[in-house]
Amino acid sequence: MKEKTRLLFLGTGTSQGVPMIGCRCPVCTSADPRDKRLRASALVHCDGLDILVDAGPDFRYQMLRADVRHLDAILLTHNHKDHTGGLDDVRSFNLLEQKPVNIYCQGYVLESLKREYAYAFTKVLYPGAPEIKVNVIGGGVGDEDGAMPFELHSNALEDTLIWESAKGYHHEKACPSPEELALKTTVVPIQGWHHAEKKLPVLGYRFGKIAYMTDLKLIEDKEIEKLQGLDCVTVNCVKRSSHHSHFSLQEAVDFFRKVGAKRSYLTHISHLLPAHEELEAELQSIDKSFHVAYDGLEISED
Repeated sequence: MKEKTRLLFLGTGTSQGVPMIGCRCPVCTSADPRDKRLRASALVHCDGLDILVDAGPDFRYQMLRADVRHLDAILLTHNHKDHTGGLDDVRSFNLLEQKPVNIYCQGYVLESLKREYAYAFTKVLYPGAPEIKVNVIGGGVGDEDGAMPFELHSNALEDTLIWESAKGYHHEKACPSPEELALKTTVVPIQGWHHAEKKLPVLGYRFGKIAYMTDLKLIEDKEIEKLQGLDCVTVNCVKRSSHHSHFSLQEAVDFFRKVGAKRSYLTHISHLLPAHEELEAELQSIDKSFHVAYDGLEISED
């Protein structure tokens, strides 16, 4: 029997997290642990693989808090720091798993990573620098046809990293077992935009009957068609009123209605929205299938 796909919300906060530094508003000072939000990220278990979506500045703590000891891949939605700022800490997985970390992203995100983490892309790596393998999904900025489904495999297929003190890693060819060779899943990227003027592409991802979407301001109908038949979907919302690069609450509700998933969850939430309990009650009054995600919540396929 096929195992159900599961998604764990590692972080559900906006770029500054909740509480925001120095803020004393009712949400930032809430005693409800569901109002403590790290930067947005999710861990997906699908077809025997463990897949991280985004690795922001809270990546290290999120891995420790959720006791994550294995990753097959990291999928990046876009290049903003709150989604990529923790990638240096993949070094721990290099050391413990003796594997490079597979990263999947669009071409323009790769170019951004090369600037932000130049030391991880040199021909000869500094000993202890992150060992990553970047897989490009589609093209660069403005490539609306660059979000094609792709097959993701176990990281057991990657070279084995052998550490030599003061020299760094050398690579040896892996010898995966037949069971490891069989581990694979198909991921469906969903192309959206971080601005209504299509200034910045952003990818969501569908895993089986769960789709993780964030940082949307615009998504076209042809992409929403890829989200039909879902058990669960997520989307971003930072405040009630209009925002230049994120859904308002009404836009998020409209998106949920268009997708028609069995259960829908808000994420990437700021302190400008009500506290969790009040916001959850408000969504429930609109539709019983609408919910507010929180750090540590796990959802799964039916």
